[in-house]
Amino acid sequence: MSPIIVQASVDVSAKNAILMEQSTGRVLYEKQANEKQPIASITKVMTAIIAIESGKLNEDVTTSRRAIYTEGSSIYLEQGEKMKLEDLIYGLMLRSGNDAAVAISESVGGSVEGFVQLMNEKAAWLGMTNTNFTNPHGLHDEAHYSTAYDMALLMQYAMNNEKFKEISSTSTYISESRSYGWKNKNKLLTSYYEYCTGGKTGFTKRSGRTLLTTAKKDALELIAVTLDAPDDWRDHIQMFEWGFKNYTLQPLQERGEIIYKINELKTKRTGYVLDSLYYPLTDKEYANIDRRIILWSGKQLENERTTGKIVFSLDSKPVDETFIYLPPSVKSDTFSENVTYIFKMIVRIDPDG
Repeated sequence: MSPIIVQASVDVSAKNAILMEQSTGRVLYEKQANEKQPIASITKVMTAIIAIESGKLNEDVTTSRRAIYTEGSSIYLEQGEKMKLEDLIYGLMLRSGNDAAVAISESVGGSVEGFVQLMNEKAAWLGMTNTNFTNPHGLHDEAHYSTAYDMALLMQYAMNNEKFKEISSTSTYISESRSYGWKNKNKLLTSYYEYCTGGKTGFTKRSGRTLLTTAKKDALELIAVTLDAPDDWRDHIQMFEWGFKNYTLQPLQERGEIIYKINELKTKRTGYVLDSLYYPLTDKEYANIDRRIILWSGKQLENERTTGKIVFSLDSKPVDETFIYLPPSVKSDTFSENVTYIFKMIVRIDPDG
């Protein structure tokens, strides 16, 4: 379901910017967020999540000649040096090591080129329709680009991975093969903003300063991306503060029993909602949320465990929905079977499984 976009009066230095809510993907603010631009080292968020999902975190990676001669920022790997993949990811995310990016890609993808193919396949799967990767580190290439919106989508996905969250939120880290610690370059996390929970910095002469960060205050989690932003730290703090001031995760529907009417005679029936729904809204928007129940009819009811759905709309645009599950069958043999059926639905266990 497409999230409603709200244009805010936030003044940022960035050429391109976006503020997105983590759980729903609702865009709270955007400035030319779908314009293709060079993105520099925030590319490494994709490199990191693919490496984490490879399941090889404890495997040793041998550094190649190609890795050590990669230009730009570095964790100063030596040719033939062995380092655990997990340590390389920390070096990638905290110190923005381009040598680490190449070593990771060669290990996980078989080659840099093979890894880049994985990056683009992942981007397509995530719906990053205005993105193309040609390398795992973000050094400038005319064919290597993304958008603020696409990078926010990527971060939304990555932040659902606990290991990525752990690495992204780490201020300092000491590799098993180093006697000194790596300090995170994300000053929003280490110094400037108490609510920051992670992110990635980037810079090339062609891209300017790029920054992707996350922040959490109370129950609200936000993602901010800026591209070509001379004053990016301030941009992100300003967007986060505006978001936290104006938006709250408002309850649309609590999980559990629901009573609804099925016809003009207002016959009442009981159904069940399996998940509580929350959506980021201003107080004014919350007061104007429309709730509509749509019930199945005819063949839609055959072999279904749901009887319909509840659709929530704002300004006539759907923002979220949830299914209404049928109550236990009256044909169940025992009361205990009925209770078990409902319990399994509420805790999201397949009643037949």
